[in-house]
Formats: sequence, C-alpha cells, structure tokens
Amino acid sequence: MSNKIDTSDKPNRTTRRRFLQSSGVVAGVVLGTGASAAAETENLPPNVPDWMKAPGDPMGSQPYGAPSPFEKGVVKNISKNLKQYISASGRTPLQELDGTITPNGLFYERHHGGVPTIDPAQHRLMLHGLVERPLIFTMDDLRRFPSESRIHFLECSGNPGYTKPYGKTASDLVGLLSCGEWTGVSLKLVLQEAGLKPEAKWIIAEGADAAALTRSIPIEKCLEDAMLAYSQNGERLRPQQGYPLRLLLPGFEGNMNVKWLRRLHVTAEPAYSREETSKYTDLLPDGTAREFSFYMEAKSTITRPSGGQRLNAPGFHEITGIAWSGHGKIKRVEVSVDDGKSWQDARLQKPVLTRALTRFRLPWQWDGKPAVIQSRAIDETGYVQPTLAELLAVRGENYFYHNNAIWPWRIGADGEVTNALA
Repeated sequence: MSNKIDTSDKPNRTTRRRFLQSSGVVAGVVLGTGASAAAETENLPPNVPDWMKAPGDPMGSQPYGAPSPFEKGVVKNISKNLKQYISASGRTPLQELDGTITPNGLFYERHHGGVPTIDPAQHRLMLHGLVERPLIFTMDDLRRFPSESRIHFLECSGNPGYTKPYGKTASDLVGLLSCGEWTGVSLKLVLQEAGLKPEAKWIIAEGADAAALTRSIPIEKCLEDAMLAYSQNGERLRPQQGYPLRLLLPGFEGNMNVKWLRRLHVTAEPAYSREETSKYTDLLPDGTAREFSFYMEAKSTITRPSGGQRLNAPGFHEITGIAWSGHGKIKRVEVSVDDGKSWQDARLQKPVLTRALTRFRLPWQWDGKPAVIQSRAIDETGYVQPTLAELLAVRGENYFYHNNAIWPWRIGADGEVTNALA
C-alpha cells in the first residue's frame, strides 16, 4: 500500500480521509469512523467552512487573552459539596493538560482564610529576629535585588488522603499539584543583606491572609534554594497564588510555601504553630506523630488514559503522565500494562529538571481486552514509588498526609477507564 502523495498538476481523486486511513493502518493507528470523523470530510477543500466566510474577532477584542470557547470545560476542579469555601481547595485538571507547565488560571489553590486583595504599593515584608540588621522591604525594594527564574512544582501534602472514597479522575486524586516558572529573588541573598547571627536555626514565615498562616522553615532550606517569588509563568503572581509576594520552597509541602508573605522571623527554635502541630503532622500506629515531614517524595500518575476517559478502539494508544520528586530529579519512570506483573521504561521528555514535573510517554497497543495500567517513579536518590498497601503497612490507617502511592487505572473491554482501587 502506497502512501505517496500526488504532487502533479493532475487532480488527486483520493480523498484526504482515505489517505489518512491508509496512513493510520501503516502506523498501527485505527482512526475513528463516527460522526466526528464524518464531519471532518465536510470541511475539506474545495469546501469552505463557515469560519472562513467572514472576518474573525478584531485586534483588541481580548486585551487579556482567554482560551477558546471550545475549551470552556477545562477549568479548576472545585467540589460543589464543600461545607464552606474560605478554607478550601481547588484542583488542577491534570488529565486535560499537556507538557509540564500549568497555566496560571488552572493552578491549584489551597486557602485557609480566603484570598486577600493586597495593594502591592502598601505591602511590606519585615525581616527581624536573629539578624544583625532588621529590615523592612517594599515590593520595589525586593525587585531591586538580582532576580532569577526557576521551574518547580508545588503540591499539597494531602494529595490525596489515605482513606476511601478515592477520586474518579486524575484531578480528583492528585489535582492538588501544579508546576510553573517562578521569578523572584533568592532568600539567601536577602538574608545576607540582613546578616544572620550564629544562633539562627529557623525562620518563621507568616502570611498576610486572614488566617495569618505561619510555618517554621529550617535555616538550611532557606540558604539552599528558597525564593521570594513575585512572578509566575512570566506575569505577576495571581491573587490566589500569593500576590504580591510568596515564599517558594522547592520540593517542600505546599503549605510551607507561604503566600502573601509579610514577615520572616529568624529564631533559634521552630514556632510549633497550628499548621505544624494539630495540622500537617502524621499520626503513626504507635500513637506518636511524625513532625516536620517537609519533603514531597517521588510520585507519578498516568494522565492519559485515566479515570473518566474512554479508549475509542483497540490499537495504538500513547500512555502519558507526569512524575515528580521533592528530593531532586526523576531518574526513571516505569509503566505496567498488566496490573504490575511486569514493568517497562517510559520515555522522559526533556529537560528533566530538579523538583519539577517530568512528562513521560509510552507507546502501547491495546488489544481491546480489560487491562490495568500504572506507573511508578524512581528519583535520583534511588527511591522507588511504593504501592498503597506498602505505605499503609508502615504508616497505618491514621496517616493523612504524604500519600505518594502508585495509582492504577482499570480499562474495561468497552474502553472505559476507572480507578482500579476505588
């Protein structure tokens, strides 16, 4: 069967659809034969589609660009059954996205006292405590420091919990996760300006929201890669992401990346605030609590095919997803298509960055029979993403945070994809 395209002046009587079908057979791809495929032929040359018959929207109709109206369903996943929406969260629709960078409008949210409206001209950051020179910064002051931009993920430590009911989609399960390019000033540089005293071991970060959210940050992290971020993906932070200033701690649980940052108190001891005692600690089976479990461990999830989606026919399908680790770079991602009986290496999309989302891909020929697919991440430390059973065996039923378990998807004979553990 030839796939050669006739480039001579003689009219080509082979329709585009027939050509695509023949190409698809060669590539092992079965093209759809339903209404959408039939409609495709109606707008092929020489036919003129409706959108070519009149000029489109003029320049200036969208001073701030918006997605196509045909993508209006791609929005944050916000539950309609929450008791209240002041201390709540909204999830990124991971299964609808490609690549590794999350659009600002779809970045996950977690708030404890609502989203404040802050005039950047009035906002101040106070740095005091165990420093030689206590300082107060305006936003203009901070922007005078040398800036840097880095790509990192953010993830809520309760993403997801350990108890049923488990979510139906990738967003339901692990949608409290996003990744962006952050721009700001190195916290180390600002601390050097103030001069740390030898006894400085912790920095207590406080936000300017109604909850005055407060977390204790070890000084080692502050001097490693912490950032005072004022921009995200090339524009100023959105209010939901901490405008005009937030703390960025690559690889640490999301709650520690304090938004609307107003105060940095340098101390010799942690604060033991509400958000690191009654919350964001982990109860172990023996009754003790695991505290200061800052790092997000290696994790991955398949986003296509995933829960809520459907395979339309047997044949070629690409398995793709994302992997990440708070301890550094992703070294490898393995995928199983036989319920964990065997594993094969997926291809990692470059660049593979430290403490950032990494996209993985695996070509797969689905035979039309029921299957269970899953992925597991291995980071540069050698840590291997565990199963949920392995985690529960160590941490017990009372654990709530830091669930980085493998999550399998079940594909039925009809192509429907569901949560295999639900």
